Amino acid sequence: MSEREFYIDPSRCIGCKSCMQACEECDTHRGHSMINFDFIDRPETIATAAYVCFHCEDPTCAQVCPADAIKKGLDGIVQSALEPRCIGCSNCVVACPFGIPKMKVAEEQMMKCDMCYDRTSVGKKPMCATVCPSQALTFAAPADIARDRRETPTNVFYFGEQKVVTKVFMMVPEGVEAVSVDVVDYMWEERAWL
Repeated sequence: MSEREFYIDPSRCIGCKSCMQACEECDTHRGHSMINFDFIDRPETIATAAYVCFHCEDPTCAQVCPADAIKKGLDGIVQSALEPRCIGCSNCVVACPFGIPKMKVAEEQMMKCDMCYDRTSVGKKPMCATVCPSQALTFAAPADIARDRRETPTNVFYFGEQKVVTKVFMMVPEGVEAVSVDVVDYMWEERAWL
């Protein structure tokens, strides 16, 4: 399946949460959904977005793990913390710029999207991409994406001045080469009341 890539298009998400239900069925997640689902701008719109792990080239979650429990495979997939090594410190949860890892307290283990490794390693699509009716989550060949979408994919993100390159692509408007996320852009500004 190396000719296929994972694409996220928040503009296509319809909020059905079928991806979350399908994720729970993945053998490696033991009944837990690893999809991060949220409302984009709750006061202003009903728009939603579903996100999977972006599988960073240089994963911050692995860098901050004091137990060396988080590993990135040769295929670029960043796995959930290794159960016997994870000490449940939550460093990875706090450090991830995308806010993806989840600490499962009952299991005492950090778990996150592993792109349904049990499926993709044998040539199948990740569970979420098989059920998404709007193709907000898609596992496809780059040529198919280029042919069928008007948006363009990017896997370059900026968090302030930190550049993060990922295995997973985000669909963005044509001409946009990177997604810039700076907390300053989202800080509340004091408004003058008349």
